[in-house]
Amino acid sequence: MRDEARNNAAASGGCSVRMWGYLPAASPQRAPLLQPTPVPVTPLNDPLKTVCNGGCGFGIAISESGKLNTWGSTTELGQCYLISGKQQELPEPYPLPTESPIVQAAGGWAHCAAVTGGGEVFTWGWSECVPSIQPTPDESEQVQGDDASACAPSTSLQSSPRNNAGASHTKPSSHAPPLRNSGALPGKQSGRQTHRNLTCKTTDSKGAEEILKKRKIVSFEHGESPESPTAAEENVFAPPCLVNLDPGIRISIVAAGGRHTLALSDVGHVWGWGYGGEGQLGLGTRMRIVSSPQLIPCFNSPENGISSSGAPIPGSSIKAIACGGRHSAIVTDAGALLTFGWGLYGQVGQGSNEDELSPCLVSAMGGLQVTGIAAGLWHTLCITDIGDVYAFGGNQFGQLGVGGNSAEMSPRLIDAPLLEDESCVAVACGARHSVVLTGSGKIFAWGWNKYGQLGLGDNNNRDLPVQVTMNDGGRAANIACGWWHTLATVHIK
Repeated sequence: MRDEARNNAAASGGCSVRMWGYLPAASPQRAPLLQPTPVPVTPLNDPLKTVCNGGCGFGIAISESGKLNTWGSTTELGQCYLISGKQQELPEPYPLPTESPIVQAAGGWAHCAAVTGGGEVFTWGWSECVPSIQPTPDESEQVQGDDASACAPSTSLQSSPRNNAGASHTKPSSHAPPLRNSGALPGKQSGRQTHRNLTCKTTDSKGAEEILKKRKIVSFEHGESPESPTAAEENVFAPPCLVNLDPGIRISIVAAGGRHTLALSDVGHVWGWGYGGEGQLGLGTRMRIVSSPQLIPCFNSPENGISSSGAPIPGSSIKAIACGGRHSAIVTDAGALLTFGWGLYGQVGQGSNEDELSPCLVSAMGGLQVTGIAAGLWHTLCITDIGDVYAFGGNQFGQLGVGGNSAEMSPRLIDAPLLEDESCVAVACGARHSVVLTGSGKIFAWGWNKYGQLGLGDNNNRDLPVQVTMNDGGRAANIACGWWHTLATVHIK
């Protein structure tokens, strides 16, 4: 393993990408990787540079030339070729319909999104998460108010909004044309919008029709393992689509959650689309299907920066975004933390288990300056400018890192001995595990560890941060979490 790491480092100018956790097809006998393992060198002489958050059983990274690479997907345990690329041990470029370099990407439960250097966004995967492509008159209807029903095809996921879904396999047709979504961005949004059915019907094209065949999807949300799915439904998946935004809008960051997506522009505005039944899109309602990008009103009154709850919100633009399973978090340019969406486990940090339908200031953070955020299936983490980490939400597997397994309804400082002399600079969340990167290049992990996603050499859960050891003494520069795995970019000494 050490020789392989040196070879990988040599090929990438002193950097190596490491992986651990559940990444089938990228490990012998598809067994979980219990400790950091070098990602094999690609044969394209285009080393991986940046690892990306998200993915159920597959890794996502961007190469030095700006190619989006995926690896580790599998065919029999619920992954979808359209989302993760083909089953493979080696990273390979994902076939996006653009020549522009990719600068950032994220994976959700069953969809992905990527940002180009020109500020465009491509998204693909489960059709509920992809903006409408070709709506027909009978597929459109006006959704009114909080009691609006879903317009998407009826599945158990619509009838039981507490369920998430993964996706099953199928190889996409290489002849399908690139698709552009048809939804135009309105200037201002009230939260009550026209929504379209998201079946992504493109029956005029045989190639696209073949791609959009119904695929099996499975749900692992309630703690089940990837080997034992408890539910199966059918849905439709969409190939990569260019998200249609108004001229002049340049997106710099995307975040993908269970079934929703947020996009942050270079001037600090945030758009959202996908599933919004718990308020995770921040539009003020429980609209279940939002089929085109909607501007999220983070500052309702630009003159005085007052939120809908009446609390003053420092700042005037957004600088960071994160999507959890059914909740979202954003940070203003003044370091204020806002959350919205499902609050059952306290993951919105408002001191209760109520949902928040609009961005709401996390007042418990007081005058602290938040610099980084991450969100898991049921929990949220944030970092302050002095390198402290705060956690709140579900804690069933110790994913908050505060000891024990009790949920926290408000942010709580992770006051762990191993972090006492460390300053944290980045944070990432898997479905039920957490990882931080310190300024000294150390990685600490805690939470659910059934598949080795903590990288500690075993399958034991941890409720306090534990350092992840690199066998060759490498210094980490970048971290990312998938739902059941962890990735890191490491500089070799």
